[in-house]
Amino acid sequence: MPQIRIRDAAAFLGVSDDTVRRWIDIGALSTEKDDSGRGVVDSLEVAHLARKNAVLPADPSEIGRSARNRLVGVVTEVIVDKVMAQVELQCGPHRIVSLMSSEAVRELALEPGSVAVAVMKATTVLIETPEGKGHV
Repeated sequence: MPQIRIRDAAAFLGVSDDTVRRWIDIGALSTEKDDSGRGVVDSLEVAHLARKNAVLPADPSEIGRSARNRLVGVVTEVIVDKVMAQVELQCGPHRIVSLMSSEAVRELALEPGSVAVAVMKATTVLIETPEGKGHV
């Protein structure tokens, strides 16, 4: 399994290095030393811990839908012209930008501070890796 440094695990988990070290101390993550003698953790364990600790706000719409990718957030900016609008949401650590009609913004009463749900249904999702990573 790929391994990552403790500081990188902390960044991916949104916590401090000390928190990751405490999780190692209580056995929530296992650690090893890399070739340079630095502490590293199994990246799959980090992924499982991230999923387990994820705090997702409940979808306030209570609507059933086939799209599985829903992010609840707060509208941070709305830029409207005569026909189109750009709406930005902050969904946890993620900034989501949507382009829609100005009519839709008015109908949904979107304004900064509004709670909204970004729903993504895509047949194409691009995945990128840092240069030099992910190659076998």
